[in-house]
Amino acid sequence: MVLTKKRTVLLTLLLLAIYFTLLLFLPESIIGHRDDNMLLFVPKILFLAITAAIVTVFILIFIFKNSFVMAQLQTLNRYKHYLRLLVRRDFLAKYRKSILGVLWSLLNPLLTMTVMTIVFSYLFNRIQFFPVYLLSGLIIYNFFSESTTLAMNSVIVSEGIIKKIYVPKYIFPLARVISSLVNLAFSLIAFVLVFIVTGAPFHWTILLFPIPIIYTFVFALGVAMLMSSLAVFYRDLTYLYGVFTLLLMYMTPLFYPVEILPDWMIPVIGLNPIYHFVDYFRSLTLDGVIPDLWSNMVCIGFSLAALCGGTYVFMKKQDKYILSM
Repeated sequence: MVLTKKRTVLLTLLLLAIYFTLLLFLPESIIGHRDDNMLLFVPKILFLAITAAIVTVFILIFIFKNSFVMAQLQTLNRYKHYLRLLVRRDFLAKYRKSILGVLWSLLNPLLTMTVMTIVFSYLFNRIQFFPVYLLSGLIIYNFFSESTTLAMNSVIVSEGIIKKIYVPKYIFPLARVISSLVNLAFSLIAFVLVFIVTGAPFHWTILLFPIPIIYTFVFALGVAMLMSSLAVFYRDLTYLYGVFTLLLMYMTPLFYPVEILPDWMIPVIGLNPIYHFVDYFRSLTLDGVIPDLWSNMVCIGFSLAALCGGTYVFMKKQDKYILSM
């Protein structure tokens, strides 16, 4: 079977209808309590159905074009040493010529948490163990914001290399996201220290913390691929993206509880993928609760949708990068 564009569109629509029907009639034990307002519930189901359909089609494309996928994996394996070098360079360059060096990766989240705790702890004193609550949100948000912001210019600043030798171009945003992941590892050390100092109870579910980090990594990589591709053609995006990440910070309950928001704002916050990743991380570390199947479906949906969309745009445009540099 050859997946032509027409067949791909028809298959996507068919899968969309199937997934929408299945999700609509899932029991509440899986999907949670249905909203009283169907105008809010149906779009949520529709979004997940669209995401599931797109991801399924991409998987089928990879299966039918497995030779292309294997070629990319072989290329990545061939350049893994260069990828490691880029990650090391990006990580060390961040703190070059500073006295404390990489220790700033540990101190930065602690100092940021201290300042924001002093400012907001009195406003939101209903939150128990506020420093832990705040840092658990900052870890996820800062990783996404830093990785995608750095990745935006990764292709542009590598112009000299791209024009001289062949290097798989996706290796540049990938290196930026991985180097930010290394920074996140130091932030987790700070998180454990704050846990101990504040006397917050440890739950065994904290051992599952890699799950939301993997979700966030996949989502960040997809956004990084998308933004690094678009930034080559539209340089103004690098400035606008800073405004977007600032808006995203206030749209994510990092330092305030989501319960203080009016009812009409809850669905709006639910459209923010970072909110779901943060909530997942807090459920494991603060509440000692394993998120239900619905929460995992939402996180997986956002992550894979971003990765598939970002990869498609990047691969589609990469041959034109050199003409716009």
